[in-house]
Amino acid sequence: MKELPLFPLHAVLFPGGELRLRVFEPRYLSMVRDCTAGNRVFGVCQIADGHEVGVPATPASFGTTAQIVDFNVDPQGILGIVVEGVQRFHVKQVRIRDTGMVVADVDLFEDEPSTLRAEHSLLASLLDKILEQAGGKHAKAPARLFDSACWVGYRLAELLPLDNDQRQGLLQCACPHQRLSMLLQWVPKLTRE
Repeated sequence: MKELPLFPLHAVLFPGGELRLRVFEPRYLSMVRDCTAGNRVFGVCQIADGHEVGVPATPASFGTTAQIVDFNVDPQGILGIVVEGVQRFHVKQVRIRDTGMVVADVDLFEDEPSTLRAEHSLLASLLDKILEQAGGKHAKAPARLFDSACWVGYRLAELLPLDNDQRQGLLQCACPHQRLSMLLQWVPKLTRE
């Protein structure tokens, strides 16, 4: 069990994924300072109830640890950070500090290396085509990653036009093959829309 500061958002972050965030509330500025100084991670969770700004939101029960990989200040003086997802976690207990910062005791999960199964090979091909068109961080990924059930599932969960509840369900799914099977069921519906 580990204690993490949480950044509840109307977004779902996956391991290996990337998010760009604007940070302006004092509680999050303090969190960014502490994480940067100590080279520590924080947790990103989808908001189960509430809003991103103001009163602390209720986080979903699963999230992903986030490592700050870059930062900048925009012309209005607002801090921007780029975070990369590291590891899935399950929230066990949530507390709100007097600063309004949400912290949680979490169990961290290690993804087991798992090779893509033949019935999911179509998804690896689809991902390759999407990345070829979309570009971005994973556009020139080595071929070996397309054999990883976890990596293919996470990237498709980020890139396909899913709603955040669908993404949250995929994040919570412990088995990478089950995650891919869910995606395989949704792909025909997504391509028709």
